[in-house]
Amino acid sequence: MLFNETPILYIDADITKAARCIKALSHQLRFKILCVLGNRSVSVQEFVERVGSSQSNISQHLSILRERNILDHKKEANHVYYFIDE
Repeated sequence: MLFNETPILYIDADITKAARCIKALSHQLRFKILCVLGNRSVSVQEFVERVGSSQSNISQHLSILRERNILDHKKEANHVYYFIDE
């Protein structure tokens, strides 16, 4: 890094938030969920089919990703769709 460049993360709050996101993604199933998600919205049922875990387990991990502000969701009729929170 050149001396006159400002570091990308230099505010403690930003570093803390980044560390919490990295910790959330360190779990294999949560990382797999993000890989399935990509840049689109995915229903809980599709996660169950593609990830290969129970709906309750997927929902638990989706909840953790929502709490960390990594994912957001929208409800349409009887389905809940998740997407990356930008």
